[in-house]
Amino acid sequence: MTDVQLMAAVQGCSSVVSCLGHNLNLKGIYGHPRRLVTHAVQRLCSAIKATTSGSPNTPVKFILMNTTGNQNTQAGEKVSISQSLVVGLIRLLLPPHVDNEKAAEYLQTNLGDHQKVIEWVVVRPDSLINEETISAYKTYQSPIRSAIFDAGKTSRINVAHFMEQLVTNSNSWSQWKSQMPVIYNSVS
Repeated sequence: MTDVQLMAAVQGCSSVVSCLGHNLNLKGIYGHPRRLVTHAVQRLCSAIKATTSGSPNTPVKFILMNTTGNQNTQAGEKVSISQSLVVGLIRLLLPPHVDNEKAAEYLQTNLGDHQKVIEWVVVRPDSLINEETISAYKTYQSPIRSAIFDAGKTSRINVAHFMEQLVTNSNSWSQWKSQMPVIYNSVS
């Protein structure tokens, strides 16, 4: 999309949800663009700012789908040395992981929680699975399991439901804005 087309797409939106990711094939993982998600987030935020005249009464909500493999260092999250080593290898071998990290970092660093035009949440599901219906799930400030050595499961439909709640439920938004919540399916 051109910048003009992107601005037209976000004009008047109260919420923008990005679930963009790399295709899981050789070209999608190792080909260009290497910063697909990061550049999309940057362009979307620029388009939102360009189409929001002055200071809006209500900031636009920006929700980015990410991964539990992305450690929220700004919130002081710590992982084991072994997980840190494996994630370091993943950064070297799988460019989409770095892209996810950079996209979340852009929101934290460039939007923070002090500006008035865009508010954000980075949703971090664990291993994604398909399910037909919404089931019980829990959200946490930080991972409660190792994304590498003890990954949980999160259904795509539960992620969609959580993001819908962020858009439509002001209490959910107030609870999670400017944060990177983790979502797991509840174990029955």
